[in-house]
Amino acid sequence: MTASDKTTANAMWGGRFAAGPDAIMTAINASIGFDKRMAAQDIAGSRAHAAMLAAQGIITDNDAEAIGQGLLTVLSEIEAGTFPFRVELEDIHMNVEARLKEIIGEPAGRLHTARSRNDQVAVDFRMWVRDQCDAAIDGLRTLIRAFVAQAEAGADWVMPGFTHLQTAQPVTWGHHMLAYAEMLGRDLSRFRDARARMNECPLGAAALAGTSFPIDRHATAAALGFDRPTANSLDSTADRDFALEFLSASSICAMHLSRFAEELVIWSSAQFRFVRLSDRWTTGSSIMPQKKNPDAAELLRAKVARIMGATVALFTVMKGLPLTYSKDMQEDKEQVFDAADTLMLCLAAMTGMVEDMQANTEELRRAAASGFSTATDLADWLVRELGLPFRDAHHVTGTLVALAEGKGCDLPDLSLADMQGVHAGIRADVFDVLGVDNSVRSRQSYGGTAPDQVRAQIARWKDLLG
Repeated sequence: MTASDKTTANAMWGGRFAAGPDAIMTAINASIGFDKRMAAQDIAGSRAHAAMLAAQGIITDNDAEAIGQGLLTVLSEIEAGTFPFRVELEDIHMNVEARLKEIIGEPAGRLHTARSRNDQVAVDFRMWVRDQCDAAIDGLRTLIRAFVAQAEAGADWVMPGFTHLQTAQPVTWGHHMLAYAEMLGRDLSRFRDARARMNECPLGAAALAGTSFPIDRHATAAALGFDRPTANSLDSTADRDFALEFLSASSICAMHLSRFAEELVIWSSAQFRFVRLSDRWTTGSSIMPQKKNPDAAELLRAKVARIMGATVALFTVMKGLPLTYSKDMQEDKEQVFDAADTLMLCLAAMTGMVEDMQANTEELRRAAASGFSTATDLADWLVRELGLPFRDAHHVTGTLVALAEGKGCDLPDLSLADMQGVHAGIRADVFDVLGVDNSVRSRQSYGGTAPDQVRAQIARWKDLLG
């Protein structure tokens, strides 16, 4: 740091320190390398603050006009990539204010009246996270539409449903796709809920206790798109719940994305062959020419760890802090920035894969009929048609499964005589429930896998998405 830089830094701090910080302190203390991402929010907050100060007679209209126009000049420099960011000024707030002073002179010093960096960073960060909630909501809506489109294409395609990754009962492709629409729909509501909860403005809380100036916090809240000002100045500067909620919602969403990424990895394997992914989302092997690796799905599955790690990291930062602001809280932003970037990348990649994937309907049908997948349909028939208690029906069905396994065939391949040898009351119409198509058509309960139910849910989702 040069002598002039030290003088500038000391001037920003006031007269408390006689000498500038050394290089190590500068490195650990500065946040401009990452918090410059909040430049637009910082300038919007400052312009609203200056306008309010003038409206309240705290500064003159001329000063407010000069500040407002000067801040627009600063913003244009940042957007053009010509702004001279300086590490010795620590953060985006001081960088903007110092440049503003160079542009408009003495009126710039009045901008910080009735404000602290504590409430300034709180409002900037809250606005930035609010924007990320909006971006996540838009990304989720697009991804849900992709799943709904897949569901509509395959509302009656039969595939195996799994428990323990073992064939359980036949389901439809559309039903499976809509399961992810439901998960992502809950993610959508979590981001909406988080956004609504964070939409209170901390600007005007000052350092921690509020201010003696006659400010109008409702005016700045409205100008910045908030529903209302925050109600407690201590909490206003100490709160990072909004960031934690965003990270928590992101982690749950990322977990859902990872689950489908895992299915894509399994389904696209030579052992399953349920789906085909194009060359856009796969890579080859450097040594094995036959390989087509689902790298995008695998990378998405791994990137989820970054989002979850960011969530744990910020919880750990915040868990031991007394009220109100501590410098520890400077470590909140990099975690959130990285998680937001990663989430948006994952949403975009997953949308591309879902839109691109092609189901192998023949392989899905073959697998749906394997593993005695209609055994539950047989048990249900025994209860419904013969009046057996379900536990007795379960036992009879288990015996028939063992018989079929011993013969090396599936349940529909057993003869009526074979079945009657286990239970004399079984009739020929039992075979009507043993085919996979009959099985899925019979699941007519609300939310079930029957194609009619799937199409009803597709219509519901289209209505919800608009």
